[in-house]
Amino acid sequence: MKSKTQKLKKGLYIVSTPIGNLKDITFRAIDILKKSDIILCEDTRNSKKLLSHYDIKSKLVSYHKFNERKISEEIISEIQKYNIISLISDAGTPVISDPGKILINECVLKNIPIVPIPGASSVTATASISGFSEKFIFFGFLSEKLSSIKKELEMLSKIECSIILFSSPRKFLKNLEKFQEYFNDRELVICREITKLHEEFIRLKVSDLKKLDLNIKGELTAIFSEKKNSINNFNYLTESDKKVINKMLSKKTIKDIVDNFKDRNIPKRTIYNYCLEKKNEN
Repeated sequence: MKSKTQKLKKGLYIVSTPIGNLKDITFRAIDILKKSDIILCEDTRNSKKLLSHYDIKSKLVSYHKFNERKISEEIISEIQKYNIISLISDAGTPVISDPGKILINECVLKNIPIVPIPGASSVTATASISGFSEKFIFFGFLSEKLSSIKKELEMLSKIECSIILFSSPRKFLKNLEKFQEYFNDRELVICREITKLHEEFIRLKVSDLKKLDLNIKGELTAIFSEKKNSINNFNYLTESDKKVINKMLSKKTIKDIVDNFKDRNIPKRTIYNYCLEKKNEN
């Protein structure tokens, strides 16, 4: 098969697509998909809606968790023929709790270029609107087995920063009591149907989870806040702290700014040095 373009180097392109709203795709992603010899996707029926909307006529090949090991070698062979292969998921950024790891590792072994094409991600979208700590970890889906879920939640409960999980409504509701057992001192934002018609953001305390509407529908991305005893207890200046200080510098003395952070575990010298640094810049 002859490549459709000489401008793109051969390789595997990991292309982010919209989570729901078809407008949430980059110009570069559309260009890459149009120039691809093959587009790997989880569900051809679902992907055809997006590709048809942008008049993308590249060949579609089904690539999912049930066949990825079987066809990865064939895909590698296509790339080695100087072809452009793109991998997309049903929604958002590929390989994040989706198939693709096996193919990527095969490409690494054979020194085949792997190129990320950034775009929409429910993970970063959720973190951005949460109002929680800038530091977070993404865990993805919890296991199916009850014993494994308990071990995972126990491990996660020891983590100080925010935690992001994926879940179906059924499994989320099934685990309500466990969330309260391990995360009861935290706050929670549940993001439902992000960027879609029935988009919804539910904010509540984990201790109030029993009040949650049991008829909740649509795929969920949930972010649990940092531990309550960790809030305002970082021994360093966060980016949010620095933004606050930058605004205060023109109105208050350094001493007043240091006093403003007296309930924090941040050394006075750290705040003082940052203030001097910003003043010297001006």
